[in-house]
Amino acid sequence: MIVLESHSRFLLHTLFNRLQNLQKCVELDHNWVEFDDVRYHLQVSMKNPHILLLSVSLPTPSSETIFVRGLPFGAIEAIKAAYGVLVQILDPPRDGFNLTLKINLAKLPANQEQKHAFLVKVASVREVVLGAPLRVVLKHLASRTLARDVDPLVALVHRPKESFFLVPQANKVTVVYPMRFNDSIDIALATSFLQEFVEARRTAGLNNTPPCSWSYTPPLELKGVSADALSANAGFVTFVIFPRHVEGQKLDRTVWNLSTFHAYVSYHVKCSEGFMHTRMRRRVESLIQALDSAKSDLENAKKTTSQNRSFKRLSLKDSRVDSFS
Repeated sequence: MIVLESHSRFLLHTLFNRLQNLQKCVELDHNWVEFDDVRYHLQVSMKNPHILLLSVSLPTPSSETIFVRGLPFGAIEAIKAAYGVLVQILDPPRDGFNLTLKINLAKLPANQEQKHAFLVKVASVREVVLGAPLRVVLKHLASRTLARDVDPLVALVHRPKESFFLVPQANKVTVVYPMRFNDSIDIALATSFLQEFVEARRTAGLNNTPPCSWSYTPPLELKGVSADALSANAGFVTFVIFPRHVEGQKLDRTVWNLSTFHAYVSYHVKCSEGFMHTRMRRRVESLIQALDSAKSDLENAKKTTSQNRSFKRLSLKDSRVDSFS
């Protein structure tokens, strides 16, 4: 199965091109949208070719999700920790966006590896911002403590007006996803996929992965949540994260995988649908070829029969003899 990359490929490619062509002083003004309705805007003016303005618009939060000044809690601290003095947060951000970052390319480190790592981190701004609340909770889980000022049930946005939920405890964190899809075919495929996903967790080689379960009804951890937030047509997926899953370098991977789980499922559902359509088209083509082959064989048989027939012209005398015989 394919895991989505944490960085934006287009953003990373644009940053590398800009860095390699700083002397050309080319003006940039790019707008694009990526999965889960995360919008980007990158702007560079000819007056300041070393300054990049990167704006990010996050998915519209649901009523259960709390944003602080337009961002998830912990996002400002996460940005400062990730980028340091090389990035400045502009307040207020660009109109229509939740965040605007000012990046000075002239201050990037001279070391090529450090420069590359920094640009990859900038291209991963989605993970830094949207994954900030989850990172706060999981960091405390690694030390087996509870974060301050965190509710017993935390709602985090991952799609427009849709949330998934955390139940933090000192020794584990329970993560619950209400799975929603618009198309009836997607609902059927997602339900089958999630059931197989849970069954795959029980194989011998995956014993160290987080426990996973799926059900049609909301788990008890979501008791008291509004009915709108629990309107899931493809069931509920629950993961239980233990300290061993967030130790050391595992933290970044766990944060990203949990933040984009719905997108991961949607991607594989669409791939499955496309694969089935391809198989159906190939099957239809093979049936058409078989019918065409049978049709050509029948036509050849008719031609052969007509060619083998012979006719004898009878005289008037012969015809009278035949009629009396």
